[in-house]
Amino acid sequence: MTRRRFYAPPEAFSPDGRAAQLSAEETRHLRSVLRLKPGDEIFLFDGAGKEFQGQVETVARDATEVSVINQVDPAQPESSLDLTLAVALVKGEKFDLVIQKATELGVTRIMPVMTSRADVRIKGDGDAERKMTRWERIALEATKQCGRAHLMKIERPKIFSDLVRCGDKDPIAVTDASEDACAPVKDHSDVRIMFAERQGTSLSEVLGDGKGDWGKGDWGKGHWQTVTALIGPEGGWADDEIDQALAAGWKIVTLGGRILRAETAAIVAATLIQHRFGDLR
Repeated sequence: MTRRRFYAPPEAFSPDGRAAQLSAEETRHLRSVLRLKPGDEIFLFDGAGKEFQGQVETVARDATEVSVINQVDPAQPESSLDLTLAVALVKGEKFDLVIQKATELGVTRIMPVMTSRADVRIKGDGDAERKMTRWERIALEATKQCGRAHLMKIERPKIFSDLVRCGDKDPIAVTDASEDACAPVKDHSDVRIMFAERQGTSLSEVLGDGKGDWGKGDWGKGHWQTVTALIGPEGGWADDEIDQALAAGWKIVTLGGRILRAETAAIVAATLIQHRFGDLR
């Protein structure tokens, strides 16, 4: 039987962990869509990897009280790969699709990227917050459906030049350099791949065997644990953007001879990388 799953963040649980309260939005889904009532079994996931079997106790207009029976294994296991999908901003529903499918494919985080040819521009902090709220809602719904207990993280939109220099770290101001430095980066198990329609090679050639040989170069020992995949906009990458990525040590990959839409390329890239190093075996 399919689990009836609801999101309850860690702060929604009582100090002793024996009870939890669902939000107004989750309560509306429980009451009006699934038409559940006191005594019915449900499952709660906290977005941080834990899942619990519970029982509905009371249902009010804007809250549901749940008794926690016991902790259970998540409906679906989490991939062992820490995969960041950095995607150039594309128009509304296309980016929504990327968010949904990335969640289903086990991506750890999505990083929207502002590029020179991006279809969408961020008009200030308010616009960024509205977009992130929408994307987080889509990711939550996809998490419920696919069985993950971890919520995929949605990063704030990042400028391309900051991304290629710093990855998922924020630039930090320094006084003795012309450009910002980067916050401390992870160890060299981190793999950074830029998917582009030109100047690239095949994924298999770039990745090598994943056990320390990055193509023809030595990029550390042991299996890759963290990967960042960068996907361009509908109009493709500008020459200077590819040059910046190469100078910063990114590897360029071209996916075959056909031109893919940005949202298709993002889904394909996530699938190929999860198959190679994650849990899509």
